[in-house]
Amino acid sequence: MRTELEWSIQDVARLTGTTSRTLRHYDDIGLLEPTRVGGNGYRYYDADALTRLQRILLLRELGLGLPAIAEVLAGARSNDDALDTHLRWLQQEKLRIDRQINSVQTTILKLKGGEQLMAEEMFDGFDHTQYRDEVEQRWGKDADARSDSWWRSMSDAEKKEWQQRAQTLGADWQAAAQQGLAADSDEAQALAQRQFDWLRGIPGTPGGGTTGPTKEYFVGLAEMYVADERFAANYGGVAGASLVRDAMTVYAERNL
Repeated sequence: MRTELEWSIQDVARLTGTTSRTLRHYDDIGLLEPTRVGGNGYRYYDADALTRLQRILLLRELGLGLPAIAEVLAGARSNDDALDTHLRWLQQEKLRIDRQINSVQTTILKLKGGEQLMAEEMFDGFDHTQYRDEVEQRWGKDADARSDSWWRSMSDAEKKEWQQRAQTLGADWQAAAQQGLAADSDEAQALAQRQFDWLRGIPGTPGGGTTGPTKEYFVGLAEMYVADERFAANYGGVAGASLVRDAMTVYAERNL
């Protein structure tokens, strides 16, 4: 039951579109503790806790993994300062998306009208160098080059086999989500192991080779599966991708 300025874990899950399991996981890793736990074991959250959760969800939308989010929250001076920073990021992202929308609309209109296309107009707002710089800073300049070289070196049959393996893994994740499997179940953890092994086989993966992906990379990638709808589509949408993320996070905490 809800008291004044306090919400149950079920209320918070419903209001934010997340799950009680995710909120409990945030508690387990020290990212978001409930304000109190009732005698019945139910978790309750006050306004300060909801503000912290808002910051967590905003950072997730920006593509940060849980370890990175924890560092950001630990270093922030206050909720007001942190949210001001988040707001500026969101405003910048909105401007970039608005530019992309205008670019695509202009391209459509010119194609329909038979007008000449201008490259400057077509690619306004499509600046991805910030992501490339981040990848190079985190994983090294040769990470993308090594993966690209590996892919180009494969025969058509090898590429087809690799793609089939990826599709099978994605289908198995979707089936697990439809069955309602828990992220920490043996079945889900077996899938997380397959995901780990699959990534280990890709040159350029941070920590790839015999050891496999690093914990930071594995968890960060798990977050991206949900944050980026293009990746989420490989697992049947956000619901399936959420299971992948949660299961990979549990696997990382246990094994990496």
